[in-house]
Amino acid sequence: MTSSRTGGQILVDQLITHGVQQLFCVPGESFLAVLDALHDASIDVTVCRQEGGATMMAEAQGKLTGKPGICFVTRGPGATNAAAGVHIAHQDSTPLLLFVGQVARDAMGREAFQELDYGAVFGTMAKWVVQIDDPARVPELVSRAFHVATSGRPGPVVIALPEDMLTEAAVVADALPYALTETHPGAAQLAELQQRLSQAQRPVVILGGSRWSEAATQQFAKFAEAYALPVYCSFRRQMLMSADHPCYAGDLGLGANPRMLARIRDADLVLLVGGRLSEVPSQGYELFAIPQPKQALVHAHADADELGKLYRPAQGIHATPQAFAEAVSALRPASAPAWQAETKTAREEFLRWSDPAPIRIPGPLQMGEVMQHLREVLPADTIFCNGAGNFATWVHRFWPFRAFASQLAPTSGSMGYGLPAGVGAKRLWPEREVVVFAGDGDFLMHGQEFATAVQYGLPILVVLLDNGMYGTIRMHQEKHYPGRISATQLKNPDFRGYAEVFGGHGERVTTTEEFGPALARARASGKPAILHCLLDPEAITPASTLQSIRKAALAAN
Repeated sequence: MTSSRTGGQILVDQLITHGVQQLFCVPGESFLAVLDALHDASIDVTVCRQEGGATMMAEAQGKLTGKPGICFVTRGPGATNAAAGVHIAHQDSTPLLLFVGQVARDAMGREAFQELDYGAVFGTMAKWVVQIDDPARVPELVSRAFHVATSGRPGPVVIALPEDMLTEAAVVADALPYALTETHPGAAQLAELQQRLSQAQRPVVILGGSRWSEAATQQFAKFAEAYALPVYCSFRRQMLMSADHPCYAGDLGLGANPRMLARIRDADLVLLVGGRLSEVPSQGYELFAIPQPKQALVHAHADADELGKLYRPAQGIHATPQAFAEAVSALRPASAPAWQAETKTAREEFLRWSDPAPIRIPGPLQMGEVMQHLREVLPADTIFCNGAGNFATWVHRFWPFRAFASQLAPTSGSMGYGLPAGVGAKRLWPEREVVVFAGDGDFLMHGQEFATAVQYGLPILVVLLDNGMYGTIRMHQEKHYPGRISATQLKNPDFRGYAEVFGGHGERVTTTEEFGPALARARASGKPAILHCLLDPEAITPASTLQSIRKAALAAN
């Protein structure tokens, strides 16, 4: 490259070099030079309504593709709004690049208008935070950002862009496109794993983390079937194993199947691939002893620093899930595994646990029947998105995830994630059906992004469960302070009208019988749609009511 370019143009050229096709932003005067360079670029820009939503959309695309999601926000308040998405990317091990406007270089250190120290702000939740002060170093540092975000355990990288740097010109060559590095298990490690399996009596498998692919999930399923291994997925990682596979036996989420937990506690060998067994999947760090689990732990992870970080493995394997799955897919047992009958029983326990038909809750809207209807009419590869709240149990327990890249949910438990994630998914794959499950409190955390769905003609479907409260917090309130309701009640709008005034399709659902026809009308509308489902406040979980929780707490006191 011999011609002079502005820092903003150099930056956009690097994004194209690294294969970026879409990005999300809330515009700001701090990066006008980038916006101008994007005017003639081949990158699709999605303009969002709030920086948190924009960053979550980018994170969702990173989660679905394994490639860094891209987001641009302005300095100060824009950056702090975006922090929720950065935290999700950190805890979910998702590759993400957040570009943040910064004050001019000659004003730094004076607490200029909207100035922040981004290293201090994001240093504990980003893999790397860097400020680019020289336009000639843009190719170098952006290339490094792509490599850092995708290597080892993926995560977010924050890049600060002083506004005067973006208008300064430089002559510099573009970087080469980034490339993923796969770390493969060695022959000796595979032989040791085979030996451990041959000696085991009650082995189990737990899949989690990122850096998977559709091919890797299929290869691992082939290995699991050959060894008749019961396979569990970590919290909000159910898309890593088809619910239809005869070896799949459930997920380690909130309110997990007690029979499944008993089997894992009783296992003599645990093969953990890709995951970290953090607080939720480890059931509050009680499923496995720290630092030495009772069960023999074989831990395969893309980041060597995660091996032995919390749990001391009997065998640590430094390998990416894709490379590990490819390697083990060729392994075969010397004889029929002794635990085949137990795997079949574990599978049967999962099928009973995840069957919505027997579920009955208070009120005229029966969510068990709703979930059964969704299972009957929606495509198997429907992408389900949700934020945080008790409402998510209906998806995680009763929707059978059968396709890779069909689940978008934050392991960080970030409220408001579902709607922006749905927008990100539909922008990426418009041909896929996208369903957002949301609670009333959860939805309005980023409900304004419904306008983004309307602006870009994205017919996502929002199933909004309204019980007039912050239900999860109310549940815990009744457990610990029974009858003392404080700061958890909500007065909600008519969400059907909300959808319509934004330009979408709205339905109000109060009974089970109304749900099916309302769903059909919403799907036929061709618009972003909200099904405003009125849920009895007593129906706090599929198995409990607020009254029963309160009575139990009072009796215990």
